[in-house]
Amino acid sequence: MIERRAKVLSPSVLRGLRRGIEKEGLRIRGDGTLADTPHPEALGSALTHPGITTDFSESQLELITGAHTDIDGCLRELTELHQVVHRSLGNELLWCASLPCKLPSEDQIPIARYGSSNAARLKEVYRKGLAHRYGRRMQAISGVHYNFSVPEAMWEALREVDGQDVPARIFRDQGYLALIRNFRRHAWLLLLLLGASPAACGSFVRGRNHGLSAWDTGSVFAPFATSLRMGRLGYQSDAQASLAVSFNDLTGYADALGRALRQPYPAYEAIGLRDHGEYRQLSTSLLQLENEFYGTIRPKRTTRSGERTLRALNDRGIEYVEVRCLDLDPYSPIGIEADTIRLLDVFLLHCLLHESPPDAAWEVEAMSGNQRLVAEAGRDPSVRLNRAGTRVDPAEWGAALLGECEAIAAALDKAHGATDHSRVLGVAARALLDPSSLPSSRVLRETQEQHGRSFPDFAMSLTRSHRDTLLASAPEPEAQARYAALAARSIADRERIEASDDEPFEAFRQRYLDQDLLGTPRPV
Repeated sequence: MIERRAKVLSPSVLRGLRRGIEKEGLRIRGDGTLADTPHPEALGSALTHPGITTDFSESQLELITGAHTDIDGCLRELTELHQVVHRSLGNELLWCASLPCKLPSEDQIPIARYGSSNAARLKEVYRKGLAHRYGRRMQAISGVHYNFSVPEAMWEALREVDGQDVPARIFRDQGYLALIRNFRRHAWLLLLLLGASPAACGSFVRGRNHGLSAWDTGSVFAPFATSLRMGRLGYQSDAQASLAVSFNDLTGYADALGRALRQPYPAYEAIGLRDHGEYRQLSTSLLQLENEFYGTIRPKRTTRSGERTLRALNDRGIEYVEVRCLDLDPYSPIGIEADTIRLLDVFLLHCLLHESPPDAAWEVEAMSGNQRLVAEAGRDPSVRLNRAGTRVDPAEWGAALLGECEAIAAALDKAHGATDHSRVLGVAARALLDPSSLPSSRVLRETQEQHGRSFPDFAMSLTRSHRDTLLASAPEPEAQARYAALAARSIADRERIEASDDEPFEAFRQRYLDQDLLGTPRPV
């Protein structure tokens, strides 16, 4: 199937691939502790700025690029965002790693604030709910989200090759869901090749049964881990483990999430909706909002003002996929490099073109087990993964997958007049044979040999170096003026929203949550 479908990979189609990046990072003090200052005013309003906002914490910046058809343009924008941010941080820095810096006690990690409007309060109360449900330390983890889409010309060509006469939107939705199913089957390979969070500051696991080894500096680690961020200490939820979310069709996906958004959950009912008039969470359901559902990848559609994510998907279909399993690259000043994007593009196209049978409950369980094994011990030579009930060596399975990607890499190289995609694929294949060359191994090795077995010292050294690199160059004058205008406009937009609010927050909250997720939108 992949050989037949690979015929659609013409240079014009491949040059139409679109990608965007959302990169999180903690603001810290010079001593490596979490900053507790407000979001810098010079960066504009976190509520309304299109490229510079906050994630869970007031101290957790999120930088968002637009969608680009060229890798260099995407990274150029991400670099400009970092340059602008660093010029507004004063004595603060931007932590380079996925696992957090030296953290204070739970209640001292500041939740993001967005202003006094109902929309701002909705975002803040949602984050309060996350804090009560999962803890603030877990929410302080940072990562890179990679947004990916293929051009309509590719869907048209695939529909012709497959001999399908279904409507274009349905074929596109089915294609993206097939990509997602294959991605979930094979995402462990990205954790192995790109994972860079095998160690953490001891403050991250304070008071928890973590099962990690410890150095005498107080830092903790797992000797064969690749991405603790994606293991049991990271984005995991026992409550969500009960969700039977299938990606076989969009209706089934929406129905499963819709039930979780309506279904009361006893442990969250015990938290309560309000305490002495103060909201503790948006609802007592298993999920407060769609984005609370954890996963390595999501189907996405750009939403309109006040529109729920599921309703946008149901009304207009899948627009792109969001890859969510990527650690920050601690060696990159902007958290991700061009070669990583090249590997992701090859991998995602493989997931799209390869046969993708429907998922089943037993396979979902196997996929979760594979992810956990690789995240926590992927470089252990004794680890074996579950491939359709057979125990296999990750290096053997990974080599087979990369082999199937060779034609895709060659097609991308032809489209761009270079050999970079094939080169990156070769580097990945060699890394499977030499785990000491993997980023996770390098992090542990340098932490031990160059930084006295202190993970905070390791990360601070790179953090300072990245700051100096980014401050040594400035955005072009046109870019500086553009970002200054965006910041000013975002503040004006926030003030306009605040001035126009004319209903109590409780009415706003109820109206937002009570939207018909499958029907015609009601204004919010």
